[in-house]
Amino acid sequence: MPVRLPFDQPGPLDVPPLLRTLQKQHPVHRIRTRVGDDAWLVTDYDQVRRLLDDPRLGRSHPDPARAARSGESALFGGPQGDYDSEKSDHARMRSLLQPHFTPRRMKEFRPRVERLTEQLLDELESQSPPADLHFALALPLPILVICELLGVPYEERTQFRAWTQAAADIQDRSRSEQGLGDLFAYGQELVARKRRAPGADIISALCASDGVPDDEIAMLSMALLFAGHETTVVQIGLGALLLLTHPAQWQAAVEDPGLLHGVVEEILRMPGKSGGGIPRYARTDIEIAGTTITAGDLVMLDTGAANHDPSAFTDPDSFDATRTTPAHLTFGHGARYCIGAPLARMELHAVFAQLIRRFPHLRLAVPVEALRVRTDTLTGGLESLPVTW
Repeated sequence: MPVRLPFDQPGPLDVPPLLRTLQKQHPVHRIRTRVGDDAWLVTDYDQVRRLLDDPRLGRSHPDPARAARSGESALFGGPQGDYDSEKSDHARMRSLLQPHFTPRRMKEFRPRVERLTEQLLDELESQSPPADLHFALALPLPILVICELLGVPYEERTQFRAWTQAAADIQDRSRSEQGLGDLFAYGQELVARKRRAPGADIISALCASDGVPDDEIAMLSMALLFAGHETTVVQIGLGALLLLTHPAQWQAAVEDPGLLHGVVEEILRMPGKSGGGIPRYARTDIEIAGTTITAGDLVMLDTGAANHDPSAFTDPDSFDATRTTPAHLTFGHGARYCIGAPLARMELHAVFAQLIRRFPHLRLAVPVEALRVRTDTLTGGLESLPVTW
């Protein structure tokens, strides 16, 4: 009988043992998703990298109602988009958003991100330890950043975060659908505000673009709102935990700030994941490592497993800030490479450059075993991260 997702994970940073076992056996595996549907899991680095950019796989399905699902989330648990126009729709989306995330734009925005980080760490430093690094830094910074980029009022964060959390629910589809609907309605309201009073932000710029309907702007804006903060919240929390549980690496970064680039890339690569990876649907019959995948089948591209593939990474479970090759697959690869990757890297760099410098003696305030990971949402991440100094 096929194994079923999610796989047991001993700790928040660990690769699930069953995933490691499967990876040793073959690159492709017949599995059941967390909702019990049949799917294929790909765990090999070379195969995952190739398939991420393979046009024979897509996010849409010709019969969405009958398609296998990876979870109950309305946001990412099943097919997305129109089967006949997926490629052109995706190209249009990237053409609208890419100009706002160019290296030049991110370089211009970097001082603001660094200032926001500094302010949050000032507040943390003014507290008496212990403190929760999740609520003091990992959670508010990405929200502040994406709010400034999109022109979303930060004071409305409680309500829109509740909707993004609901939309990402992988266990309760009705809650997820309601959250997604609320989020879209909020996006429509924001677009109407920007029509009345535009600003220097992405939503206003999209409103000024010719031929872009308001509903499309609302959809794109809310997709950015979700992706622009939820995943980075998780990466900051797990990244801090990774460094705190590798004190030699923390100390090396304290002594040599030049290691920071490698530290950030390892933070992006290393955390173990148990959710199955990126879902795709076969648009035609396709052979993967000798296994025939039938058109319409769900294929899970496990980037977490690929990032720990020993055939690609020497000693993959070790923290090595001096790694040079190959590139991790956390942001994907090819035509669907994450548009927001430069922003995420910039935020992580700002966080850990300042955190390591200002809190060189930071340490966990509880045993690692006491930490809890969220299992009900798409992005997961730590519930809290108590620290002292």
